[in-house]
Amino acid sequence: MNINKNIIIRLSKYKNSLKKLKTFGFKKVFSDNIADSIGVTPSQVRKDFSVFGIPGNKKGGYTVDELIEELNKILGKNEINKIIVVGAGNLGTALIKYEIFRKEGIKIVAGFDIDPDRIDENSPIPIFHINKLSDFIKSNDIHIGIITVPENAAQSVFDIMITSGIKGVLNFSPFLLKSSEEVVINNIYLQTELESLIYYVNALKRN
Repeated sequence: MNINKNIIIRLSKYKNSLKKLKTFGFKKVFSDNIADSIGVTPSQVRKDFSVFGIPGNKKGGYTVDELIEELNKILGKNEINKIIVVGAGNLGTALIKYEIFRKEGIKIVAGFDIDPDRIDENSPIPIFHINKLSDFIKSNDIHIGIITVPENAAQSVFDIMITSGIKGVLNFSPFLLKSSEEVVINNIYLQTELESLIYYVNALKRN
């Protein structure tokens, strides 16, 4: 099934919203509650759910726990997802140490770098030299990786990843990695996003 990326993003937002509603004591919710919490229409919520066969009930609503469980299954959060980070600079280190990942079923199992000063194989989340990247991916059955290396190293790192078995990459480098049917790539351009934000903030100030 070829699912639009925006739907998956909304499902993640729905799930996070449901968790917050649960902390407020909600045991059942309606599409209106979910829609209001993330800024979409109730019909959009029902439409997104229908794509994955999640039945709606206009009178009874949705049971919060059951809906969270169903969304976790769809998003692959009902099992631990092992992920590696290539590039142990400031951004890579921050991602490796980001504790919220663990609560969401995301386990950063190792980092990799070329700088000897950043290698620490004995840390709780070990940092290996990049020459161990391919063997680690294969021996630990890793399918997802994060790239936080400089632009000139991104392509070579990506090539090692995909030939070793990686199927999904979150790319923070400025280098545009191109996707294929075998590999899913999300390119994240922090500078571009920030420049866009600055533009719109300045536009608001001018109005």
